[in-house]
Amino acid sequence: MQRRTSTTKLDDFKIDATSTYNEFKEFKGKKYTGMRVGGRHAWYYDKGEWKEKKIAPDKWEFSYNVRKRRAWDAPQGSGVPVGTQYHWYILADQTVTKLDANNYSTSMTGLKYKLAHKRAERNYWSASESQQRSALINILQETIHELKRVERLQSPIVLSST
Repeated sequence: MQRRTSTTKLDDFKIDATSTYNEFKEFKGKKYTGMRVGGRHAWYYDKGEWKEKKIAPDKWEFSYNVRKRRAWDAPQGSGVPVGTQYHWYILADQTVTKLDANNYSTSMTGLKYKLAHKRAERNYWSASESQQRSALINILQETIHELKRVERLQSPIVLSST
């Protein structure tokens, strides 16, 4: 069976994705496994169901359930075993345009943060609920800090006339 390989843009040699996926990598002093930072995926989402309920004048709660499929096949032997679960937190910006009485176009961009994972062969998450909540608080605090930093940079500078 032939293994699929990917070529890096920096070098002329090929890297076997099956051997590098589970190797420890480091990013900003933190060790991790899985896809390298800078790696990309593309997914197709089947017809899903988006449900929402208005809970305040400008606030909605929603749920979205759908199966997603890779745009291309994963390299043979790469990735995690079937049954592995992930707990992600998504911060997103959605723009919607009404096209007619029953149809809208939608575009969403944002960030996706891994709070925990559960390996297929284990019955527990990699982080407790308390640890996941703490991680989420840190994510939201960092987001607020970054929004305030950008706002300060964009605020007009007022010079005193004295």
